Amino acid sequence: MNDKIKFEIEYVIQSSPQLLYQYLVTPSGLSEWFADNVNSRGEKYIFIWDGSEEEAKLLKRKSDEFVRFAWEESDDDSYFELKIIVDEITKDVSLFITDFAEEDEVDEAKMLWENQVSDLKQVLGSK
Repeated sequence: MNDKIKFEIEYVIQSSPQLLYQYLVTPSGLSEWFADNVNSRGEKYIFIWDGSEEEAKLLKRKSDEFVRFAWEESDDDSYFELKIIVDEITKDVSLFITDFAEEDEVDEAKMLWENQVSDLKQVLGSK
C-alpha cells in the first residue's frame, strides 16, 4: 500500500468562529458545502455525493476550534481535519485544512477542497 502524503491548506474566511464551526460539525451545515447530503448517528457521519455514500468517524472536536474525521474505509492513520484559526492581531479567521492523499492525487485533492471551500464562502457570504 502506498503511504499517503499529508498536506495542509489555509483559506481566509470572513465569518465568526462560532458560525463557521456550525458548518464544520453539523450534518445540516456540512451538507451546505461539503457534500450533497450528510447524516450522522453519534460519532458516525455519512456523506453522500451523487448518490454514493462514504462513512466517516468523528475522531475529535473542540467547540469553535476544530473537527477531525477519519474515513471508515481507510486502513491507515489518515484523517482530515478542519481547524479554525483566529489571528490574534487582525482577528482574521482562517480555515486550516489538513488532509491526506496518494502522492499523485495531492493536486486533485487540493482542487477539490478549493471548490468546496468556495461553496462554503458563498454560503457564509464571505468573499
